Amino acid sequence: MRDTVDRHRRAFWLKHLHRWHWISSAISLVVLLLFSVTGFTLNHAARIEASPHVERRVATLPADLLTQLVARRPKSAPLPTPVAAFVTGNTGAPVEGRPGDWSDDEVAVSLPRPGGDGWVSIDRETGEIQYETTDRGWLAYVNDLHKGRNTGPVWSWFIDIFALACVVFALTGLLLLQMHAGQRRMTWPMVALGLVLPVVIALIFIH
Repeated sequence: MRDTVDRHRRAFWLKHLHRWHWISSAISLVVLLLFSVTGFTLNHAARIEASPHVERRVATLPADLLTQLVARRPKSAPLPTPVAAFVTGNTGAPVEGRPGDWSDDEVAVSLPRPGGDGWVSIDRETGEIQYETTDRGWLAYVNDLHKGRNTGPVWSWFIDIFALACVVFALTGLLLLQMHAGQRRMTWPMVALGLVLPVVIALIFIH
């Protein structure tokens, strides 16, 4: 009777562990591959050549819009909506709602993004608009996705969900290893190696 109960309990846990293991692996598979590849490229970033592409555009703010900058003196605030619309329409710079640094001479808006950077500067006396954007290529883009650099809150939430899926994948895998360890004698030596090896390398080679 006890053996039957134990077999049913084992079958129950095997069923659910396998279910959560494949669900978590399906959720995390593609992104795990992406993060593995970008982990390699980040580790060898100094050896991988990049050719940044820099683009510059200029325009001039009309007098009626320039007065909206002259009259205001905040330290940090977005551009007025009509000014932002003009800047975007004439340079392509996505400045709407982004905070700007206001000084006596100019308003500067930083436009960081994955794989590149950008900025807009507006002279508060002449109305001259300068827009510069730098594109460092697709490799820099995916590397920044890996780091979560300038990716916004939605990508940050996605990384958290993906990390949770990886934790579930790892824990269910560990429990499945434990349940099958009786038939696979090298299970725990291999698990121990995976734990001890990075510790030994860190203690000996990282100073």
